Amino acid sequence: MHLKNTKTKAFSSFVSAILLLAFEIWAYLQTLGFKQPKAAKYVKPATFPQVMICGMMIFTVILLVQSAIKVFKGMDKHDYENAPAPSLNPLRNRGVAAALFVILLCVLYAMLFDKLGYVLVSALICIIIMWLIGKRDPKIVIPVSILVPLVMWFVFYKLLTVNIPMGVLQPLRDLVDKI
Repeated sequence: MHLKNTKTKAFSSFVSAILLLAFEIWAYLQTLGFKQPKAAKYVKPATFPQVMICGMMIFTVILLVQSAIKVFKGMDKHDYENAPAPSLNPLRNRGVAAALFVILLCVLYAMLFDKLGYVLVSALICIIIMWLIGKRDPKIVIPVSILVPLVMWFVFYKLLTVNIPMGVLQPLRDLVDKI
């Protein structure tokens, strides 16, 4: 490996793949501790996350192998991956700043999920994301942000029998149970 290869997109992809693979292994190990309800015979609470994580791992390994080949065997000077890697400074790169903000939103989502419940937190995050992508008409943003989480909750709760926290909207769940 040449020292100049460490400033390329290929090297950036290589390091990112290693970090992502470590995170995916950690996430998979976390799913092994999920509680297994007696009623779930075939599909357990950990099944969907494990399938998604395994899928992510497959693509991460592909990225790791492709970038390792380019970094360690060398690249053509006209190869796209041989270009200089972009800056990760959020003050210079708006994409990085946006990514950090989305990560912050995900952390807030996880922190507020049990207290406020799925529907309310999802509606708030949906409003924020729609505003960020430029959808600002309240006649569209508010109904979509409320109806989509409600419909998703109903599908998971009633049709798939997945118990999702409702937080402050627990009376809504009680009402649906009576129907």
